[in-house]
Amino acid sequence: MTLPFTFAWRYFKAKKKTNAITIISWITASVIAFSTMCQVLVLSVFNGFEDLVKSLYSNFYADVRIIPAQGKTIILSGDTINLIRGLSNVKGVSLVVEERALIQNGEEQTPFMLKGVDNNYSNVSGVPGKMQKGTFETGDADKPFLVLGAGVENAIGVEADKSISPITVFLPKRNVGTTDMLSAISEGNAFTSGSFAIQQEFDDGYVITNLAFVKQQMNYGANEYGALEMKLKDSSRTKDVVRDLKKLLGSNYIVQTRYEQNPTLYNSMQMEKWAVFAILTLILIIAAFNMISALTMLVLEKKKDISVLQSLGASRPLILKIFLSEGMLLASSGAVIGIIMAILIGLAQIKFKFIKLTGNSFLIDYFPVKFILTDFVLVTGTAFLIAFIASWIPARKASGQMISLRND
Repeated sequence: MTLPFTFAWRYFKAKKKTNAITIISWITASVIAFSTMCQVLVLSVFNGFEDLVKSLYSNFYADVRIIPAQGKTIILSGDTINLIRGLSNVKGVSLVVEERALIQNGEEQTPFMLKGVDNNYSNVSGVPGKMQKGTFETGDADKPFLVLGAGVENAIGVEADKSISPITVFLPKRNVGTTDMLSAISEGNAFTSGSFAIQQEFDDGYVITNLAFVKQQMNYGANEYGALEMKLKDSSRTKDVVRDLKKLLGSNYIVQTRYEQNPTLYNSMQMEKWAVFAILTLILIIAAFNMISALTMLVLEKKKDISVLQSLGASRPLILKIFLSEGMLLASSGAVIGIIMAILIGLAQIKFKFIKLTGNSFLIDYFPVKFILTDFVLVTGTAFLIAFIASWIPARKASGQMISLRND
C-alpha cells in the first residue's frame, strides 16, 4: 500500500471533527452509487432489448444482401450465382423480388409488399420457422400460394390456412409501352397457404409467394432479380464475405450487411442508449460538486496535518496524491456499491422478471437484461474520471498550502 493511499485511507475511515464533512461524504458516495447503479441497469436493459430486436429482425433480414446500385433490378447469370455460392463461409443463397402490390379479398383491399422467393429461401430466412398458421408453401408460376403476414391476414379478413377462395393480387408491369394505367397493372389469383408472425413491421406489411409468379406478372427477364440474399456459416466473418463480393461483382451492385439493410433502426437504438447514459452521467457531475465541498472542508480540517507532513519533508506532489486518493476512495466506495446493487437487481430481473412492461404491445411482458463487461468498464471509468477532476481542485489547494504549525 503506497504512502499517499495509506494517509487517504486513514482520513477516509477516521471520524471527522466536523460532522458536515461526514454527512457530505456519505451523500456523495450515495449519489455515485445510485448513478452507477442506474447506468449499469439502463445499459443492460438496452442490451437486452437490442438482442431481442436483432433476433426478431434476423428472422426476416438476411446476413448479407446484394441489391442494384441503380434502378430496382440486378442481372445475375447462372455462372455468377454459382461463384457466389462457392465463396467460403456462404451457407445458402436465395434470389428474391420485392414490389409494392395490392391484395383484394372480396370487398377488402390492402396495400402491402409482395416478396417473391425461390426454393432456397428456407435455407436463408427464418420466416418459415415463424409460421402461425398453415405451412410455408409458395407454389409455382401456374399455381401460386401466398404466405401472409399476420397483420395482412387480419386486414383482409381471411383464415390463411382454411381459405378456399382465391385472392386477387395486383402488381405493376414493366416496359408495357402504353399510357393506359389499367394495362400497366397485372392481375393474378392465388390461394393462401398460411401466415407468419415475427414482428409487427413485417406482419402488417409483407406477403410472400414464389419468385416465378412475381417475375411473370412484372415482365422480368430470365436473369433479372430484385436482390440476392445470403445465409452465412459464421456471421462474425461477415466483413470478409462483403469484401469478397465487392471484388467479384464490382460497382454496379451494393452489398449490405444485416444492419445496413435497416440502419435507421439500429442507429436509433444506439442513440437512445447513449443519450440516456449521458443524462445519467449528469447525476455523477452533480455528485462531483458535493465531492469538491467534502474534500475542501477536509483540507481545512487537516490543515495542521498538512503542515506537519510538509515540515517532515513531504513534497507538494505527495500532498496532492493524498487528497486525490481520498477522492478516489470516495468514488470507488460509491461505484462498487452501485455496481453490486445493479448486478443483484439485474440477476433478480433475469430470474424472476418482476419488473413488467406495460401496454402488452411487445412480444415479452418484462424488461430484458443482458450484462456486458464493457458497460461495467465504461461506467466505472466515467465515475473515476469525474471523481479525479473533482478531487483535483481541493487536492491542488492542499498541496499549495504554506507551512504553518502555529496555533491561532
